[in-house]
Amino acid sequence: PEVTESKIQRLRLLATDTNPKIREAVASSYNAPEDLLATLANDPDEGVRGCVAKNEVTPCDILRHLADDSSETVRGWVAVNYFVPADVMATLAGDRSRTVRSLVKWKSDLAAEAEAEATARAAV
Repeated sequence: PEVTESKIQRLRLLATDTNPKIREAVASSYNAPEDLLATLANDPDEGVRGCVAKNEVTPCDILRHLADDSSETVRGWVAVNYFVPADVMATLAGDRSRTVRSLVKWKSDLAAEAEAEATARAAV
């Protein structure tokens, strides 16, 4: 459906709800405007920040910010976001959390596997 100004206004209103689950829903929305994602990236609730981190429409600058989050869960979601920039992945590869480093390695191995499969198919 079309993204209307009314829908954006509803998202803005819901982003201020006291219930973090409501804010998580806004942070997960593909229709959330960039400024709203930036605000939610600083939410006190790690679940809300995690939803921003895994949202595929979250801009690279916000993902860079979240890569330094105090929560390993949030940093882990950044690591598995398909659209995270290479420089952020390099930073996360040296993360203090073994879990985050493992997610970076898993994603890297998965990408290498997919590339090898594509090369093999192209050779046939």
